Amino acid sequence: MVNISEVTAAPSPDLLTPDNCAVLFIDHQPQMFFGTGSGDRTAIINSTVGLAKAAKVFDVPVVLSTVAAESFSGPILPQLSEVFPDETIVDRTSMNAWEDAAFVEAVKATGRKKLVLAGLWTEVCIVLPALSALTQGYEVYVVTDASGGVSPKAHEHAIQRMVQAGAVPVTWVQVLLELQRDWARTETYPSVMDVVKEHAGAYGLGVVYAQAVIGDHAAG
Repeated sequence: MVNISEVTAAPSPDLLTPDNCAVLFIDHQPQMFFGTGSGDRTAIINSTVGLAKAAKVFDVPVVLSTVAAESFSGPILPQLSEVFPDETIVDRTSMNAWEDAAFVEAVKATGRKKLVLAGLWTEVCIVLPALSALTQGYEVYVVTDASGGVSPKAHEHAIQRMVQAGAVPVTWVQVLLELQRDWARTETYPSVMDVVKEHAGAYGLGVVYAQAVIGDHAAG
């Protein structure tokens, strides 16, 4: 039962904030994109870059990781390198990033309990570290539209498996707006609107229209 006397205008601790989460980008590489068949690859790239810019706007710590970059999968998505030019990229041999000591140390160094994961492929390189992190006490959020599997079923079943284990499925725009959460936060509002206009499709076009008709401070 709800105790009305204890109800306050306060956010849930389950919500993502700039101070409680880190974003992990795993294996956004050419060879992995070549095998992705669960959705439009251009859309996945757009969502991934949108997520990256969201993390950048709110100064959320990130971990960038690749698998076998020099011997098989190729370099990390160039657009990610452009957003985070100074970030060290953790290259691995293990399909499960959580079995790589350098990767885990990078995650631990963020000091964050909530981990937002995105990558390729959902059914391997996201499921494995997601389940591993959950087992060790982390809270895991999976950005489904910035991830992809080899087929729609592979992607869908991977998400189902992670949800059953306790992970939370989200989208990149959801993460962006959850981090903003109040249009009165003027210090990040212009940058959030820039990301929306660049990567949020029809929503971004709506912002362009609203700003043209109402002004630059039209709420999203």
